[in-house]
Amino acid sequence: MRRPASINPWLSAEDLQTWVREASSRDEYQKRLAIWLTFIGSYPAHHVATLLGVSKQAVWLWVGQYNHRGPEGLERGGRGGRRWAFLSWEQEEAFLAGLEERAQKGQILTAPQMHQQLCQATGKKVSLAYVYRLLHRHRWRKLGPRPRHVKADRQRQEEFKKNSPSSFRKR
Repeated sequence: MRRPASINPWLSAEDLQTWVREASSRDEYQKRLAIWLTFIGSYPAHHVATLLGVSKQAVWLWVGQYNHRGPEGLERGGRGGRRWAFLSWEQEEAFLAGLEERAQKGQILTAPQMHQQLCQATGKKVSLAYVYRLLHRHRWRKLGPRPRHVKADRQRQEEFKKNSPSSFRKR
């Protein structure tokens, strides 16, 4: 059997007890309580895991994080996120700002056109899927041309169809 874990003295016993009580969520309280039980009673990880209803590996992970980085070691962020990128968020926004001017003028933008410009901007060959993910990340959406002109008058169009020469009519 493995010996009980030892806790590095980041906090005194009183501070550690206060730290456990100040947990804001159940998960945070559970992690802190595992550290407290390991510190105060020198319980082996499998005993602490049984008391808290977690796995033995989780207890060893929490003790290791606490020993390595102190109380902040248990306050880690989520696992998701964008860990690497060809361009930073600001560079991507600047890239899209140039395209937005063209789009506001009514020019049609396609992903293959953007793909070539994006390859030049990054200095690397990127996939077409990268372009679509970039647009999705910045909440761009696909807009097509209008089916009809805003100032079009349906009544005048119908009147023109009725009164036009026969060469314009459908046969």
